[in-house]
Amino acid sequence: MVFLSLANQRATHWVRDHRVHHKYSDTDADPHNASRGFFYSHIGWLFVRKHPEVKKKGKLIDLSDLFDNPALMFQHRYSKTFIPIVCFGLPTILPVILWDELLVVAWNLTIMRYVINFHVFFLVNSVAHIWGNKPYDKTIKSAENNLVAFATLGEGYHNYHHVFPWDYRCTELGRTWLNYTKLFIDLCAKVGLAYDLKVVSDDVILRRVKRTGDRSHFIEN
Repeated sequence: MVFLSLANQRATHWVRDHRVHHKYSDTDADPHNASRGFFYSHIGWLFVRKHPEVKKKGKLIDLSDLFDNPALMFQHRYSKTFIPIVCFGLPTILPVILWDELLVVAWNLTIMRYVINFHVFFLVNSVAHIWGNKPYDKTIKSAENNLVAFATLGEGYHNYHHVFPWDYRCTELGRTWLNYTKLFIDLCAKVGLAYDLKVVSDDVILRRVKRTGDRSHFIEN
């Protein structure tokens, strides 16, 4: 929850949009519909009114699991003050207090960190929905992109993620050398902060590859 706040994201809003994105990917109901081009899917969707289908389908998404989580509800209730403090306030003030950083330098670095982070994780919505191979389903827009995986610490294997969205790894096990997000979840699992981690069996993956993949899976392996 703190990390999400550091990225200036409210859990209830992000999860709602992400679930709508998966359920209605690359359609008018998708908040960052890649069918409307790179700029729109990357950042343009934030500058225009939501398509009526996004609002309509968003209201149907079940968020009861989030509302049962006290930490997320704390963030939801106090988001207008808590998130700006965590994202902008503390990263600016702490360097000034702890090592006498100039206020203007601390503020500029905070904004730079936020902007870079913002554009990096939006590469998943844009680049990973336009460029890359499609070893699991060649009929959808989401693709496998190693550059995005490197930049986002593992979130670039998007063809797999959209075909098997319930797999916590977001990629096949053999391709985790860039997937530090998976390793972080594994660490959380070891200390009891994550549980019931779901994975897709090799047999199910292979059958899907043979049925709908673009054959790049066999070339890579």
